[in-house]
Amino acid sequence: MIAPAHAGHLATLRALIREGAAEGGFDRELATDSAETQQFFAALRQALVTGYFVVEDARGALSRRAVPGYVYWPEDRDDLSQPVGFGLFRAFGDYGYELWLTGVSSTRRRNGHGRAMLAALLATPAGRLAWIVRVQQRSGNGAAMERLLAEHAFVPARETDTTRWYLRGDAPDTLRHRIAEAPVLQRTVH
Repeated sequence: MIAPAHAGHLATLRALIREGAAEGGFDRELATDSAETQQFFAALRQALVTGYFVVEDARGALSRRAVPGYVYWPEDRDDLSQPVGFGLFRAFGDYGYELWLTGVSSTRRRNGHGRAMLAALLATPAGRLAWIVRVQQRSGNGAAMERLLAEHAFVPARETDTTRWYLRGDAPDTLRHRIAEAPVLQRTVH
């Protein structure tokens, strides 16, 4: 079961993102208390309130991007349980969305929750318009994510030293070219 994420979910999202960062699923910086990380979580809170996240592109230009997000609970949850997973989409130019950040608590993995959550996320309005997913190469869960993405017709489209890009099989050709030719950012926290 998923529900729209809001600012009241920030503590859960922070914990899940920090856990994923410590495991290599996200930028490892997010597992620390650096000024950059504090700024990221402040921006994430703002995104949960307003629906927008401020991003910097490869040229250093700032812009606002729509960031719809969802939290996930197993079907057998009780009324007091916290979400065990989340997914955040981020607008990707004029092309729709990228499944930007997603994760399931390490204590709930390998029980079908990732599969169920990903299917539910991709069935949302933003999910139906999600063409792109990036997976960190250092992530111990990268192979599992690759299998889940394949079930939804996502295929590898580009690889850098740190990231493997996946595009949905029916992605527009113009987007395929844009991904293939995109400059590689040296460092971003996300």
